[in-house]
Amino acid sequence: MEDLLNEVVPQEDLERFEKKYHHELELDGEVTTDTKFEYAFCLVRSRYTNDIRKGIMILEELARTHPDGRRDYIYYLAFGNARIKEYTSGLKYCRAFLDIESNDQVRSLEEYIKKEIDKEVAKGMVVAGGAALVLGGILGLGIAMARNKQKREK
Repeated sequence: MEDLLNEVVPQEDLERFEKKYHHELELDGEVTTDTKFEYAFCLVRSRYTNDIRKGIMILEELARTHPDGRRDYIYYLAFGNARIKEYTSGLKYCRAFLDIESNDQVRSLEEYIKKEIDKEVAKGMVVAGGAALVLGGILGLGIAMARNKQKREK
């Protein structure tokens, strides 16, 4: 799953679908559902976080307004959120997808996200533990210095 999440869309594909999207927008003031999806699909596979976020916004709009493709939109919402390390949102979309149907690829993505969440929690615990040790050391040093000062004053 990690290989799939690290795979990026070729720049020329992204540019081609971006041009198509903007051409339709300029021509009619409206973009077809298929073109929105193709563009969002490329965006969530971009190497740039801002592109991925833009793709997520388009997919969220599609999921709200076009129930026919909801399954695909939800999968790529989970995928995009996992790519930008928004694991809570990614997990939410995996679960929404699995409520619609069982799918091994989505289960694999869900497991990957759960492992990443566990890693984040573990990192947080290590950082918090380290901070507590530092704070304890500073307090201990302060107490020792205060005692030393009291002894000298006597």
